[in-house]
Parts: sequence; structure tokens; C-alpha cells
Amino acid sequence: MEKLTLQAEGAAPLALRVYAPEGVPRASVVIGGAMGVRQAFYEGFAAWLAGQGYRVTTFDYRGHGDSLQGPMRAVRADLFDWAHDYEAVIAHAKAALPAQPLYLLGHSLGAQLPGLLREPQRVDGLLSIAAGSGYWRDNAPQLKRMVLYFWHVLVPLATRVCGYFPGRSLRKVGDLPAGVILQWRRWCLHPQYSVGAEGEAAARSYAAVRFPVLALSMSDDELMTWRGTHNLVNLYPNAPRSVERVAPQDVQARRIGHFGFFREQFESSLWQRAAAVLSGWAAAPDPAARAEVSGTTA
Repeated sequence: MEKLTLQAEGAAPLALRVYAPEGVPRASVVIGGAMGVRQAFYEGFAAWLAGQGYRVTTFDYRGHGDSLQGPMRAVRADLFDWAHDYEAVIAHAKAALPAQPLYLLGHSLGAQLPGLLREPQRVDGLLSIAAGSGYWRDNAPQLKRMVLYFWHVLVPLATRVCGYFPGRSLRKVGDLPAGVILQWRRWCLHPQYSVGAEGEAAARSYAAVRFPVLALSMSDDELMTWRGTHNLVNLYPNAPRSVERVAPQDVQARRIGHFGFFREQFESSLWQRAAAVLSGWAAAPDPAARAEVSGTTA
């Protein structure tokens, strides 16, 4: 694993980690992290995937994780900026292997932001892990019981007092720049999530995506629901898209949840399943064939 820094548009340098395979890589994979989750969380899976022949890049969004420089209250960033960071990492990974396909593996937020890419043609497929619309009515029942208090009281108050959202102290999500949490709040209070909150420009951006989107929805996800996952992938109206349900009993486990996919106990099951999807896409000769690998439209 190699640690790098990358200068993104209008941002302090981004912290990257690149996991290179032995021999010629089969393809590039960029892992887009979940809200408030540092790239180190994905290290085990990223290293394993590199062992399967892929050049894997992880990163922290500006003002977060290893990319944070100075106090978080001084960070000026929103979710559009984070989408630009994502795109800068994609461009960097593509430049390293210009002749090879490039896939995104998006965990939660990492499967939402690709709809805001300005050059989606660089991407050859998105494997979505435990992702869905963040609209509060699409949240899992246990989350829905407290989410209105979270969005209408806790987030505005804590962000105003601290100058950022102190999620680590509150044991909610993680520390987030003010611009990120407040924009995310608007998204989560709108029935059409990001597209509804941001209007026509965002709708056109999501509509420009043509790469296949395959979403794995965990039946015991404590944050995202089956309906929410469908609502997210359907924000990509022109992409070949499908959703597959995964239950703990399918992989001889007691629990998977929102974060469990990346635990090493799933190396021989869920990780192999993800690698099989990427391998199928890599073997497909053209976009139409990759769409067939992804299954039917959601």
C-alpha cells in the first residue's frame, strides 16, 4: 500500500492510499467511502481486492479523515465539493491505467455522489454496497424513530454551536464540516433526496450516467431499507441498474448490517461476490454486455 496526496479542485491536498496488485492490473477500482467513515476502514478489503488483481484506490474527502488540515470548523466544503474530490481521485486512477476499465465500489454515500460526476464516461460500473436514499421516510424503522429530532434539533443546534457537526462526541455519524452536514440535511428531508433538493441541474447530472449500477442491499441494514435502495438506484434513470438482496443467513452469519460487508469474516462470501461482479464487468466487451451482467432494470 502506498500513501499519496492529490491536489483536488479548490481544496487542500487529498489523502489517498493505493493498493497495487502483483503483475498487470485487471482494472482500477476506486472505493468511495460512507458519510463520516475514514478510508482506513476499507483497508482490509482494499488489500484483499488488490490480491485479486485490481489496482485499488481509497481516499478521504476534503476536511475529513487524513485529508483534514487544521480545525474542522474552518473547513469550507459541501457535498458538491466531495463529489469533485471523488472525481479527482477517479481521474488520477484513470490516468494511472488509461487502457483499463475503472469501477467504483461505493459504500452508502459513495454510491450516491457518482450521480454528480461531471465526466461519468470515465467510469465503467458502480457496485453499490449498503446504499440507499437518505430520505428520512426511507430510513430503517429503528432509525426513523429518532431521525426527525436528529435533523430538526440536534444537527442545527450542534453545528451552530461548534461550527461543524461534532458527531464523534455525540456518537452520531462522525465529525463533519458544517457545509456537508447542512446540505445532507436538506437532501434527507426531501422525498427525492439529492435530485429533489438540488433541482434540475442535479437531475440532468444523474441522467447523464450510463454505466451499470448494481446495488447489494443488506436485509438487516440498520440505516437503509430495500425501498430506499431502489429509490437511490432509480435516481440514475438512464443507467442499467439492479438491486440484489443479501441476508445474513445467505452467508452463514448472524449479522451484516450497514458496515459489516467490509469485515474480514466475509472474505470467502461477500468479498468473493463483489470480485465476481467486477470480473464479469471486466470480461464484458462493451457497455451493453456489462449491462447484461448487472441484470435487469430496478
